[in-house]
Amino acid sequence: MAYIKKEEYDEQITGEMAVAYKNILNLIGEDAEREGLLKTPERVAKAMQYLTQGYSQNAVDILNSAKFHEDISEMVIVKDIELYSLCEHHMLPFVGKAHVAYIPNGWITGLSKIGRVVDVYSKRLQVQERLTVQILDAIKEALNPIGAAVVIEARHMCMMMRGVSKQNSITTTSAFSGEFHKDRTRSEFLRLIRSNPLQ
Repeated sequence: MAYIKKEEYDEQITGEMAVAYKNILNLIGEDAEREGLLKTPERVAKAMQYLTQGYSQNAVDILNSAKFHEDISEMVIVKDIELYSLCEHHMLPFVGKAHVAYIPNGWITGLSKIGRVVDVYSKRLQVQERLTVQILDAIKEALNPIGAAVVIEARHMCMMMRGVSKQNSITTTSAFSGEFHKDRTRSEFLRLIRSNPLQ
């Protein structure tokens, strides 16, 4: 086989986290020694490391790794980027999509890198408001664009599974810089992310 994807985890961190999750299972009234739960602490420890891998990644470095000089100044949009993150208040998931745009100022980046930037910041304990701004700031720092824009729409399990229990609510956040502060540019961006040309 030419391609093998392999996950690696720090053994010490995994072991320490597994002990903590085993204690949590017992504290909620489960029997951590029963068959179905014997490997659960280790599985959860690995899952949490995967879901928070963004802490060890640098979004600006990712953008700079595929940075190319181009004399264009037209809007570039990558929309409907799926994102999965954990709310830092309850550590429950929020799930949605990000729409990211920038107007180049002599430099562009590989399109896949935009999606990776969303992953870097969403794979951390987050609030949606901060996530939106972090994505924008990384693009500004790496590419120095004429303008940049980020809109995120997400459903939060902390609102759906507990507390207020509002099943159909969607949270939308936005951040703009440069040319996107102008009504005409911002309106064009918002119109384009609402269109469905591939359907």
